[in-house]
Amino acid sequence: MAARRDRTHYLYIAVIVAVALGILVGFAAPGVAVELKPIGTGFVNLIKMMISPVIFCTIVLGVGSVRKAAKVGAVGGLALGYFMAMSTVALAIGLVVGNILEPGSGLHLTEATREAGAAQATGASESTADFLLGIIPTTIVSAFTEGSVLQTLMVALLAGFALQAMGSAGEPVLRGIGHIQRLVFRMLAMIMWAAPVGAFGAIAAVVGETGLDALKSLAIIMIGFYITCALFVFVILGALLRLVAGLNIFTLLKYLGREFLLILSTSSSESALPRLIAKMEHLGVSKPVVGITVPTGYSFNLDGTAIYLTMASLFIAEGMGDPLSIGEQVSLLLFMIIASKGAAGVTGAGLATLAGGLQSHRPELVDGVGLIVGIDRFMSEARAMTNFAGNAVATVLVGTWTKEIDKQRVDEVLAGKIPFDEKTLVDDHGSVGDAGDTGDATQSVPEPRSMEKADKAGV
Repeated sequence: MAARRDRTHYLYIAVIVAVALGILVGFAAPGVAVELKPIGTGFVNLIKMMISPVIFCTIVLGVGSVRKAAKVGAVGGLALGYFMAMSTVALAIGLVVGNILEPGSGLHLTEATREAGAAQATGASESTADFLLGIIPTTIVSAFTEGSVLQTLMVALLAGFALQAMGSAGEPVLRGIGHIQRLVFRMLAMIMWAAPVGAFGAIAAVVGETGLDALKSLAIIMIGFYITCALFVFVILGALLRLVAGLNIFTLLKYLGREFLLILSTSSSESALPRLIAKMEHLGVSKPVVGITVPTGYSFNLDGTAIYLTMASLFIAEGMGDPLSIGEQVSLLLFMIIASKGAAGVTGAGLATLAGGLQSHRPELVDGVGLIVGIDRFMSEARAMTNFAGNAVATVLVGTWTKEIDKQRVDEVLAGKIPFDEKTLVDDHGSVGDAGDTGDATQSVPEPRSMEKADKAGV
């Protein structure tokens, strides 16, 4: 088993090398680099292909194995309340830093920039009614084929509660879904071996497209955004994690280091969603809490996106010589954070959400979106990593508040005493059957709370 872990270790070293080579090719041969964009897009699409089945299996197993529906509602309500509170804090931090930096001062809007902003706004906005109706899939199957996180979430919750109501008659179905989940994670582990190629294509293309000049001209907003995201993660989330769970934020982020590398190379937090589910279960958080908090967080816990929308809006307004008043800042950004639900994890979704929000609320500012197009890809990485960190911390916090976390196991996992099984992405998904296929890891790694244990605990 050690040899298998070594191979995955080399895989992520290869990702780092691929990112460096991509940057080199982007500067040395921009024309060639831009043509490599489909490679990065293809890898992200492979990951996204697995998102719906991962979410469905995880939520159905988490909810369906719980005998008290009220407990599921309590976990979901607690998670949503926390998400809204953190979004408000993220908005406030973005407003404060944005008003201090005034990053858009002195910029001029060219005709090309105006056209770029208008292109991003095309069809980007939707009403609240459209958003709510969009959660309902056309058919049960279309929830998977259209790749909508919220639609999959709805179908999975319905299936989970239905299996709850079936009682013991639903147990064979749960076991079957457990086997399917194991298959899905094994497929995902195979796809991950394409990560270096995908990272090379994605990074080379974006460096070839933007070049060094574009980065220099917009360095203030980009650096300011990265610093703001870092302050939010290490100060705000770090303090919460220490006070509530007694954990060090750096230790948790180190445990998720490979996932952050994957996000950095693909600019999509969605690429790491399956691994976050697996690692949170391995860490010791119960299946129901992970199954509800992580997928819901990917649609509603948008800390990085909230900071981005705040700072980008101020940047555009100042760049166009039409600064927003405090009242306008609050109303516009609250509107956009609501409109952005469901967009987390998708590369470029933040830019489209920004354009759509401005078009709906302050249409005269839409043309200014072109000011930020050149560096949005780099800011997207910070958005994605902040969203990911926020969801990881949220899962631990909700698990602690609901007493559905094995604290002893958490300490052992973070100390490196119980290594994560990279072969199957998650060690306990094999517990529904075929345990011997995981090799020695299944026998040597203690299993986190199983569905039966969670049930006995009153989850």
